[in-house]
Amino acid sequence: MSGGDSGSQKTAISTDLAPAAVGPYSQAIRVGDLLFVSGQLPLDPAAPGDPAPDSFGRQTEMALSNLRAVVEASGLGVDDIARTTIYVTDLSRFDEVNQAYASFFSGVVPPARCTVEVAALPKNVGVEIDAIAYAAAVGVG
Repeated sequence: MSGGDSGSQKTAISTDLAPAAVGPYSQAIRVGDLLFVSGQLPLDPAAPGDPAPDSFGRQTEMALSNLRAVVEASGLGVDDIARTTIYVTDLSRFDEVNQAYASFFSGVVPPARCTVEVAALPKNVGVEIDAIAYAAAVGVG
């Protein structure tokens, strides 16, 4: 639907606790009960010019930490994440990614997930993770 009244307002979410967007997009958009979090890179928000670590496991931890910061800036939590997409530049390193991912989501029902190997990612990183969270799961609205 374009234009008109869709019944839901689109709200941008941002936080200084995650790296700023590296292009013309929002860190996240809230539409009704859904939160769409843009791909988070393994960059330190306090030093975004620093290179990402070599370890895909450590890159995954950093990307997930940034994802958590954006989700929490919306008033939601990790347990509200319903789906993630992981982009990796080397699928042979997936075990490192999977271990860090499993640790991050321990104690909550892990979200549905898709993993895709890509030729390259911004800032020469090896991992990027985006998410969709559901606000109504905790009665936020």
